[in-house]
Amino acid sequence: MEYVLTTQGLSKRYKGFKALDNLTMRVPKGSIYGFVGRNGAGKTTLIRLICGLQAPTSGTYTLYGVDSGQKDIAKVRRRMGAVVETPSIYLDLTAADNLKEQFRVLGVPSDDGIPELLKLVGLEDTGGKKARNFSLGMKQRLGIAVALAGDPDFLVLDEPVNGLDPQGIIDIRELILKLNRERRITVLISSHILDELSRLATHYGFIDSGRMVKELSARELEAACRKCLRVEVTDTRALARALDGMGVEYEILSDGQADVFAQLNISQLTRALDGEGCELLSAQERDESLESYFVNLVGGASHD
Repeated sequence: MEYVLTTQGLSKRYKGFKALDNLTMRVPKGSIYGFVGRNGAGKTTLIRLICGLQAPTSGTYTLYGVDSGQKDIAKVRRRMGAVVETPSIYLDLTAADNLKEQFRVLGVPSDDGIPELLKLVGLEDTGGKKARNFSLGMKQRLGIAVALAGDPDFLVLDEPVNGLDPQGIIDIRELILKLNRERRITVLISSHILDELSRLATHYGFIDSGRMVKELSARELEAACRKCLRVEVTDTRALARALDGMGVEYEILSDGQADVFAQLNISQLTRALDGEGCELLSAQERDESLESYFVNLVGGASHD
């Protein structure tokens, strides 16, 4: 498999705090790679390193097979486009003028590509409207357009849907899918909004406290996410006694609900509950979500 980005033992320290700790990851060419972690897990630090905004304390990374210590890394980095933390746009300029400035910085000789870029990100009708008057979603799409100005084949997006309304999230999702499927752009998305990420990603890397916990494909994740039976009963304490007697793994969710991680015969469960004076009210098969998989993987409470 060909990889756009790899890291080997990458570490970054800030006055005793280790933001990245021996991180090793691989982003396959053509993928949408979901970089998953709590706020403060090290996602933005990794992005700043590969964009050349900071230097690692130790370890290396490669872009398109070129090692970060080689002279050619700056040239290869021009194949990247990135939106790091917040979109890099001029608020007093229009969308078209923002792109003209970026074209000038990159040394692009002609402005002919600007209308196509604006159409691609859905900003072709903004005219003379200044970016400061754009919605948050429009600013995010303009930031992506600026990142695309150099015609990159690797796009890095740091929390691209954070703070957006539902329509803004849908717009960004559709844009990312279009860039990946139609333009064959590899996309690295750092995010802690896991429900949205699960609609996009083909591959995942789970990071916690600066360390890579697990990398896997979306297909492997789907196979790993446990199926369960969500049951509603009159007494979960009685349910727990019955399931303990059956040697079954379970999780109590409330006084009336529990998830059972086993292939159960409903008649057998009903009889066991009858013996405990408990009634089964409902049972429904469920798949483990990306969010619950992540929490089970790294431990702890909410990642928000």
